Amino acid sequence: MAKPIMADRPTPKPWIDAIHPYVPGKAKSADGRELIKLSANENPLGCSPAVIDALASAHSPALYPDPDAKELRAAIGALHGIDPARIVCGTGSGELLHGAVQAFAGTEDEVLFSRYSFSLYPLLAHKVGAEPVLAEAKDYGADVDALLAALSERTRVVLLDNPNNPIGSWLDASEVARLHAGLRPDILLVVDQAYAEFLAPDIDDGGMALAARHDNVLVTRTFSKAYGIAGERVGWATGAPALVDMLNRLRGAFNVTGGGQRAALAAIEDQDFVRATQETNAQVRTRFADRIANLGNHGLSVVPSEANFSLVLFEGALRAEAAMGALADAGYAVRHLPSQGLPHALRITIGTQAQMDEVAAILQREAEAAG
Repeated sequence: MAKPIMADRPTPKPWIDAIHPYVPGKAKSADGRELIKLSANENPLGCSPAVIDALASAHSPALYPDPDAKELRAAIGALHGIDPARIVCGTGSGELLHGAVQAFAGTEDEVLFSRYSFSLYPLLAHKVGAEPVLAEAKDYGADVDALLAALSERTRVVLLDNPNNPIGSWLDASEVARLHAGLRPDILLVVDQAYAEFLAPDIDDGGMALAARHDNVLVTRTFSKAYGIAGERVGWATGAPALVDMLNRLRGAFNVTGGGQRAALAAIEDQDFVRATQETNAQVRTRFADRIANLGNHGLSVVPSEANFSLVLFEGALRAEAAMGALADAGYAVRHLPSQGLPHALRITIGTQAQMDEVAAILQREAEAAG
């Protein structure tokens, strides 16, 4: 019997060895200068003052946090009308997205999502040896017909970021329901609502209702965006008890820090801050989009967005790389996305009104100079 070939060092699984690490938005220029960070979709308003007070309050860092985040889950449940037993908290929503894919997909399986989706999604598939499958987009956004056409016997998980990152597009409740209705019951639909708080208060994609009624729908949320506590790394998910059970088995022990739990509790209690964030973002985003629309004769356009960023397309003499360089020279970091099939685009976080007016003015200057 032949002896197995011995390696001279530990060898990773081939699907792990092929992974490229997640690359966050840049905060510095090529020469090391600190830039105004319009590359990571952080909240320009910061966070609620109540969060700052909560983080400054007396606590004992020597003690482990509540491993089940019971008080936080109760507060989330009260806000959204969900049984806390159907809620699980995570280190940002990323930990829970990873757990969802890990629990239900593996080698020989497929994880399906729209072509222009959150750049973490392919990594989630690769981490478990599954094959990421990209459905063709429609006007850059997710297309239900294309997603359903891309299903196969190997599909185990469908990921839908809604609103979408990096496009900002959004599917309404009827389209999300149509997508779910077209899935086999053994396929998990994950509705990633990281940017849901930026939708107008009367708009809902129906994901929560689907998660409450069906065994194969999971909804994830985060406190990193509209709540403005990205540094504390707090997210949550809701779904059928069996789904929550799987995530509880896979998440890290004591995964949400004591500070993170206090910060999220304080953030939930200040819904006025969340509403102010949504309203301010909508106003500034609309004004920025209008200014870019005026540059259409120079080949610039903006994809309609429901999130806290705009995707600006450069299809004229001014190229995205050149625009990014000009913005960096002026002190701004934005996100260039060639690795996601968008070499002609920049994703620009909606900052303050003054910041976005300056960004628009720089783009206008550069577009006019380019011809």
